[in-house]
Amino acid sequence: MVKRLACWLLVGAALLPFGGCTSAPAPTQPVVELTLGPTTVPSPTEADTPLSIPDPTAEPTAEPTAEPTAEPTREPTAEPTMEPTAEPTETPASTAVPEKHRTVVEIVEEMAIYYARDGEKAAQKVDELLSEMSAVDPDAAQRWTKIMERWKTLDERIVVNHSVLPDGLPDTDELCIVVLGYSLNANGTMKNQLKDRLKVALKSAKKYPNAFVLCTGGGTAARKKSATEAGQMSAWLKKQGVGKKRIIVEKKSHTTSQNARFSLNILLKDHPQVKYIAVVSGDYHVKVGVLLFEAEAILRDAPITVIANAGCKTSNEDLSSEFRAGGLIELAGNAAAAHKLYYNKYDMNKYPPLP
Repeated sequence: MVKRLACWLLVGAALLPFGGCTSAPAPTQPVVELTLGPTTVPSPTEADTPLSIPDPTAEPTAEPTAEPTAEPTREPTAEPTMEPTAEPTETPASTAVPEKHRTVVEIVEEMAIYYARDGEKAAQKVDELLSEMSAVDPDAAQRWTKIMERWKTLDERIVVNHSVLPDGLPDTDELCIVVLGYSLNANGTMKNQLKDRLKVALKSAKKYPNAFVLCTGGGTAARKKSATEAGQMSAWLKKQGVGKKRIIVEKKSHTTSQNARFSLNILLKDHPQVKYIAVVSGDYHVKVGVLLFEAEAILRDAPITVIANAGCKTSNEDLSSEFRAGGLIELAGNAAAAHKLYYNKYDMNKYPPLP
C-alpha cells in the first residue's frame, strides 16, 4: 500500500511542470483549430468530385456533338443535292439555239440562193434546210415551206394577162387592184413605163368599178424629193375619173418587197374587208410581184389571197431567179444581201456546189 502511494505521488509531481491535470481548458485551443480546419478545406467527398472533373466531361460531350452534327450533315446535303441539280439544269442552256443552230434569216438566205442557182437540182438541199429551220422555229419552217412551193410552181401557174385583168373576179370592195410603181424622172414626173402600168390599172378599175386601187411606190426623183411614185400615180388616176375614195396611197416603199409589206400594212389596218389582190405591173415584173405579195401574206398569216394579175407589154424578159431570191431574202429580214442580189454584186460561190 505504502509503495502504491509513493508511486502516485511521484506521478503527480511529474505532471506539475505541465500545468497539472486541473488545467483542462488548455486543450480546447487545439480542438477549436481542428474543428475550424475542416470547414475551409474540402471534405474527402468534395475532393473526389472537384470542379475540374466536369471540364474533361464537358469537352468530349461538346466536341463530338458539334463536329459530327454540323460538318457531316452539311457536306452530304449540300454537295450531292446542289451539284447534280445544277448541272442538268445548266446543261440545256449550254446547248442553246444560238450555239448549234443558225437563225431563220440565215437559213432562208442559203435556201433561196441554192434554189435560184440550181433550180430543181437543189430540191434535196432545200428540204434539208427546211428541216434545219424546223429545229429553230417550227412555225417559220411551215410558212417557208409554203413559200418555196409557191416559188417552185410560179412559172407554171402564173400566166401574165396583158392590158387588163381577166374576167371572173369579184366586183366588190373585197378586191384591191395593186399597181406597182416605177422610178420617176429626176424632176419628179412619170416615165412612160409607169404611165403604161397606169393605163392597165385604169382599164381594170373600169372593169371592176367597186374594187379599190392601191398605188405603191416611194420617192425616187433625184431633184424633187417631195415627189413620190404613188403620189403621181394617184393624181393621174383621179384625172382619169377614178373616185378618190377608191384610191389607196402607199408612198414609202423603194423595193418590190417593201411594196408588199407596206401595202399589206395599210390593207390589214384600214381596209380589213379586202380579201383578194390583183397585181398590176410591167409584164416582166408581174411574177416577182405576185410571189412577194403571196409570201408576205403567208408570213403574216393574213387572210388575203393574190388571185389575178395584169401587165403592160415591155421588151424586157422576166426578172431573174436571183432577183426573186433577193426579194424573199429581204422579206425574211436581210436587206443587205437582197440589195447585192438586185445589183448583181452577190457572191454566188458563197455556198459550195451541190454533190
